[in-house]
Amino acid sequence: MAHSPGPQQIPVVVLAGFLGSGKTTLLNHLLHHSGGSRIGAIVNDFGDIEIDAMAVAGALGDSTVSLGNGCLCCAVDAGELDVYLERLARPGTGIDVVVIEASGLAEPQELVRMVLASDHPGIVYGGLVEVVDAAEFDDTRAKHPEIDRHVALADLVVVNKLDRAPDPERVLGLVRGLTDRAAVVPATHGRVDPELLFDCRPSEERIGQLSFDDLHRHARPYNAESDDAEPDDADAHGTEPHDTGAGAHGGHLHAGYESVSFASEVPLDPRRLMRFLDSRPEGLYRIKGYVDFGPHDPVNRYAVHAVGPFLRFYPEPWPTAGARLTQLVLIGAGIDTAVLGKELEGCRSDAPHADEHGMWGVLRFVQNPDDDLSEAP
Repeated sequence: MAHSPGPQQIPVVVLAGFLGSGKTTLLNHLLHHSGGSRIGAIVNDFGDIEIDAMAVAGALGDSTVSLGNGCLCCAVDAGELDVYLERLARPGTGIDVVVIEASGLAEPQELVRMVLASDHPGIVYGGLVEVVDAAEFDDTRAKHPEIDRHVALADLVVVNKLDRAPDPERVLGLVRGLTDRAAVVPATHGRVDPELLFDCRPSEERIGQLSFDDLHRHARPYNAESDDAEPDDADAHGTEPHDTGAGAHGGHLHAGYESVSFASEVPLDPRRLMRFLDSRPEGLYRIKGYVDFGPHDPVNRYAVHAVGPFLRFYPEPWPTAGARLTQLVLIGAGIDTAVLGKELEGCRSDAPHADEHGMWGVLRFVQNPDDDLSEAP
């Protein structure tokens, strides 16, 4: 999916982590490697002087508050968050994703709750990213035992500063043991592929709301020091795993993720797909794309947006031109791409008639105007 996971909706990513873990460094990295996407950054500083906000704005050579370059940096409290989200979600801003950098002493669960509870139709929850300082992990846990709970809540955990940790594999093992199903990604200097957090804007102009060129090309080998990596193409009628782990390109610790591209001319059975989504494995961070449910809804295709346990479907009429295809991308860390591909293939169904109640599971995750977004699976 090219920009937002649903019609006119902007993903809001919460970036958390204890003091000194590298959140601002990671945010600055995202701002400089956004692939043309416009990022609205809300910085929730601790204290009266907005050091982090100045650092982010300074990285762009910009003022503290600037929508001109797609960046808004400001201290925020609970009462202000909706105001800033409303401002950033206005169509005229051109913002593609909002990143909220939490204070090092903030409670990330509270920020997530506020995002999920927002009734603004222009935004959607984009996940909780917890940044962990690998070099100070043991000391941080001793002083702040709540870090275990924060890691357990995360949808994606970035284990930063691994180059400074005396035993990086031990730290990675400890962090993985604290997560529920979160993807755990190693990093140095906050370098993570932005595609893990949001969909980078295509470099050329597109016609239509979403482009699937990127679904087959987006999982290119990533190198923070080079933007010249060649994209890969996926089979238009099946699955294509992409290994973008550190071992695939020069040992860069910041790139430990894999993705699967799946395309099918045969519709998917809604019950089978929901069983797949309900049992998605540890480390599978994001799912995005379109689903064709065939005779279960011949009028609409369903945009799907999943981040961690959060799931939404967005029905929309089929375009008048072009083939009707299911096209999905799955992104995670430590996932078995071959198994996931086979499981998706098992969701296909060429049955000519619909099961009367087959769509009930899907429709539970279709957002209606009166939905309470505070409830996520």
